[in-house]
Amino acid sequence: MTQAIVAAPRTLNLNALGLRIRAERRSVIVVGVILLLIVALMLVQLVTGDFPMSISEVATTLNGHGTRADEFAVYTLRMPRALTAVLTGAAFGASGAVYQSVTRNPLGSPDIIGFTNGAAFGAVFAIAVLGATDTAVTLAALAAGLGVAALVYLLAFKGRGGVQGFRLILVGIGISAVLDSFTSYFLSKANIVDAQEAFTWITGSLNDRDWTDVRISFLGLVVLGPILVALGPGLRMTEMGDDAARALGVPVARNRLCAITFGALACAVAVVCAGPITFVSLAAPQIARRLTGSPTVRVIPSMALGALLLIASDLLAQTVFPDSQMPVGITTLALGGGYLAWLIAREGRNRIG
Repeated sequence: MTQAIVAAPRTLNLNALGLRIRAERRSVIVVGVILLLIVALMLVQLVTGDFPMSISEVATTLNGHGTRADEFAVYTLRMPRALTAVLTGAAFGASGAVYQSVTRNPLGSPDIIGFTNGAAFGAVFAIAVLGATDTAVTLAALAAGLGVAALVYLLAFKGRGGVQGFRLILVGIGISAVLDSFTSYFLSKANIVDAQEAFTWITGSLNDRDWTDVRISFLGLVVLGPILVALGPGLRMTEMGDDAARALGVPVARNRLCAITFGALACAVAVVCAGPITFVSLAAPQIARRLTGSPTVRVIPSMALGALLLIASDLLAQTVFPDSQMPVGITTLALGGGYLAWLIAREGRNRIG
C-alpha cells in the first residue's frame, strides 16, 4: 500500500483527442525542458550568421514588419534550416528508439545496422557512376537505404524464431562494412568535382535547406510519428522476452516487422531532407532514457532529444567554423564517435561485471 501511494504522484493521466495517455511525471518535465531548449536554440540560430540581427528585429520580421533583407535572412536562409534540423532530428531519434527497442541493445540504430550506409552508397553510386544530380541522387539514396534495411532483415530472419536483435546488429555491421568498401572505391574513381559533391552529401548537411525540406520532414513526422509511438508499448513488452510478450497477447513478429519498416521510413525521411547524418539516432534514445529515468527507450523523449542534438550540433558547426559552411554531419560524427566509444566500453564493463 505504501509503495502504491508513493508511486502514484510519479505518473500523469493526460486526455488528448479522446485518448487517455498515462505518462511519467519526470518524462513530461524532461520533454518540456528539452522543448524549451529547442525554442531557445532556434531563436539563437535566427539571430546569428553573416547578417546578424537582434531579437527585436527577428520579432518584428516574424510579425510581418521587417525589411526585405531581414525577411530574406529569416524566411529564406535561417528558418528553413532550423526547422529542418528540428524535424529531421526528431525523425532520427524516433527511428533509433524503435530499432534499439527491437534489438534490445543500445547499439541497435540505423547507423549501426546499415541503413545510413546504404543511403550513402546509393548517393555515391548515383553521383560518381551515373552522373545523377539532385532528385535522382535523393531517390537513389532512398532506394538503397530501404533496400539495405530489407536485406538485413531477411538475412537476420531465422525460421520460426523470427529476427533476433543481436543477429540483426551483426548482419547490419557486416553489410555496412561491405557497402563502405564499395563507397570508398567509387569515391576514389570519381573526378574531383563529383567526389566533393558525394562527400558532402554522405556526410549530411543542413546548408541550403528550403521550405520543401521542411514540408517533407513535417509530413513524414506527422504520418510516421504516431505509428511509432503506438508501437512503443508492444515493443516494451517484447523486451521482456518473446514468450512473455506472446502470453500477454502481443503479436511479436508483426510488431517487430512494423517497427523495422516504419523506423526505416522515418530514417528515410530524415536522410532525404538532410542526408545520412550519423549518431543522432544512436545517441538520442539512450541519453533520453537516462534523463527520464526510464528502464527502456521511449519514442517521444527520443524524438525531442534527437531534435535538440541536431539543432545544437548545427549551431555549434556554424559558431566554431563560421566561414567554412562545415556540414553538421562532421560535428555529429566527432561528438558521436566519443559517445560510441564510451557506450561500447560501458557495455563491456557491464557484461564483465
